[in-house]
Formats: sequence, C-alpha cells, structure tokens
Amino acid sequence: MTRRDSSGPLRGPLDAHQQLHGPIEGSACSGNGATPLMGVSCTSLHGRGGLGREGGGRLDGIEADMTSTRGRRRWVAVGIALMATVFASMPGMAAAVEPVNSDAAAADGSHIDHVVRQDDRKSSVFVYSAAMNRTVELSVIRAADNSVPRPTLYLLNGAEDGVDGNGSEVSWETRTDVVDYLADQNVNVVNVLDGRYTYYTDWQSDDPMLGRNKWTTFLTRELPPVLDDALDASGRNAIVGVSMSATSALALAESAPDLYQSVGSFSGCAQTGTDPGRRFLQAVVVSGGGNPWNIWGFDGAPAWTANDPSTPANLEKLRGIDLHIAAGTGANPAGAGGGQVGASSTALESTVETCTRALQSGLEAVDIPAAFDYLSGGGHNWPSWQIDFHKAWPGIARSLGLR
Repeated sequence: MTRRDSSGPLRGPLDAHQQLHGPIEGSACSGNGATPLMGVSCTSLHGRGGLGREGGGRLDGIEADMTSTRGRRRWVAVGIALMATVFASMPGMAAAVEPVNSDAAAADGSHIDHVVRQDDRKSSVFVYSAAMNRTVELSVIRAADNSVPRPTLYLLNGAEDGVDGNGSEVSWETRTDVVDYLADQNVNVVNVLDGRYTYYTDWQSDDPMLGRNKWTTFLTRELPPVLDDALDASGRNAIVGVSMSATSALALAESAPDLYQSVGSFSGCAQTGTDPGRRFLQAVVVSGGGNPWNIWGFDGAPAWTANDPSTPANLEKLRGIDLHIAAGTGANPAGAGGGQVGASSTALESTVETCTRALQSGLEAVDIPAAFDYLSGGGHNWPSWQIDFHKAWPGIARSLGLR
C-alpha cells in the first residue's frame, strides 16, 4: 500500500477482501404490495394499507359493518381474538411472535420508515437516520419467545458485504448458519445490511461517492432506542463484527461504553492510527470509490489517533465489557478455501493475526480481561468467522443474561 501525497486518495488499494465474496440474491416484497403473508400485504405492513379487502363481511350470520374505520377495527380485533383462541387450544402450539412495532421513533427524529415482514419472526426493517438523512436497511429476527423483553444482538458485516446496489446480499445470514444456530435463543438479532466501506464511523466530511456517514451516531444513539421500542427489548445488547467491522465493533463500544454488554471482534486490525491498520482502512475506503481523507482528515491528522480503538485511552473504555476477539493462525490456502481466494485470505489473515496479538498485548498492559482465540488454519472468510461465533456465543449469551 503506497501513498502519493497527503492531498489525494491512495493508489494501489488492497484488493484481497474484494476477492473473497460472491453475490447471493436477496428477496423482498414488490413495490405494489404483493407477496402476502396470511392475508396481509406488504403495503399494509408498511402502515399504508388496510387488513384484507374493504367491504361487508358475515360472522355466524351477523352482518359486519366494514364501511367505517371503527367497524373494521372492531371486526379485525374479533378475528385476531378468535385466531389466538384457536391456536392457544392446539397442543404444542407456542405463543405467536409479536411483529415489529413500525411506529417506533426516537426524540431526534430517527424512526422506522417501513417494515416488510418476511415470515413469522423475520422482517426487513428500514430505519430513517436523522444524522445521515437517509434510510438504513436491517434484517431483524425476533427472539424465540418475546413474551417478556429480550436482549438484542447486533451483527455488522464486512467491507463489501450487506446488500449492494443490485439487491444482492452477502451477510451473516447468507454466509453462516447464524439463523439456525440462534433459532431457539431468546435474543433479537439485528443484521445491519448497509454501511459498506465506511468502517461504521462518523466521517468528518461528506464523500462524493459514499455520501454522508454518521454511523457511530446512528448505531449508538439513534438506532438503539428505536429498536428497543419496536421490539420491546430489554436494553441489554451485544455487537459482533468481522473484518472491517471487527474494528468498528470495538470503536462503537468505546463510543458508548454502557450500551453493549459484550463485543465480538473477528479478524480485525484495530490499529487504525498506525500501520498496518491505518493502511487497511484507507484501502477499504478507496476500494469503494471513497476518499479516506473525508473520514478523519488528512493522513496523520490528530483525529486518526483519537479514533484508534487500540490506544490505551480508548482501550480503557472497554473495561467491564465482555470481549471476544479472534483471528486465524497458521492459515494456508487449502484451509482458507483454496485457489486465489485462499491465497488472498491467507495473506490478509496473517497480517490480521499480527494486529490481534498487538491488541492482546495492549489490553493486557492496561489489565483489561478479554477472551482471545486463534483459529488454527483459519482464514479471512465466513467459514472461519462462523467458527469464531460458535466459540464466542456461550460467553456472549451469558453477558446478555441468557445462561
């Protein structure tokens, strides 16, 4: 990674990360409100349509007045009550999972823009960020049983992951078994599908290609109260990131020390104020068409050190948080997936391991406990991160009060 000067973007960006992923088509309701679920259209889920068709109806010979709003609400309530009674009386039927509250909003103006329900537990939730003046897409999976408030697990994806401009998705849900693995857990899972190439931080300046980025503000101040309301959540949270967002997960926890009970950071390079972490960050931004000097100023500006999660001052903010940090060790192309992807994964993870061991030394120097795991043969890829998550989950679950 080389830099021409301090007034222009980098050249020769690291492209290993770009070689690791392939698109997987996502799905969503069409814009005309199709793809109904149990008779409820996507339009109604957006809060702009009614339940079923307007008009008259008949229940046990009684003519239902469906021409007024009050009448419709009365008979919808009757129908819901009857359905609940029927399901409750059936052996082995669990209580239905409540849908996301699409009216949730924060005092700063951030709010849920609309919700598309995918199944009985999963919804695509679009949240308006006042700080960025834009809508952010999330995939939200409700806890197995939400009869009482439950904790929330936030999942961040890598630099080129999430949903791209063509609607293709590469994320925790498409690349790991996280959905099945947590299916019986009483935790709300929030998969952030936006924020590619941004390092999920607050940028100093708007970027011509990547736009306005105030991700620290959004993820630590705007989103949590909205989702706590929408999900009737308990207020206990964990956050897990991989690659680019592994660094972000640490930085976000430092920005809001009381927000997260646990942090998972897999295959990151936390030293964003010094090399090689600084060059990794700059290369990621350049690979997305952005200018890295729009993040914290020109190379070497004071804000680069101030935002470095690995400095002693910032590490101190992690004290008391349950930390799970992982990287691969002794990686080889075969273990990392083989071929060119395996070779890129190996080279990148070798450097990441160096970053991770430096982070471990830094935490030990300030006497902050953390669980470090070095996956033998692990690469910079989703199969390795799935294993990292499986190993970290028991500790994360305990911090959330699930065990």
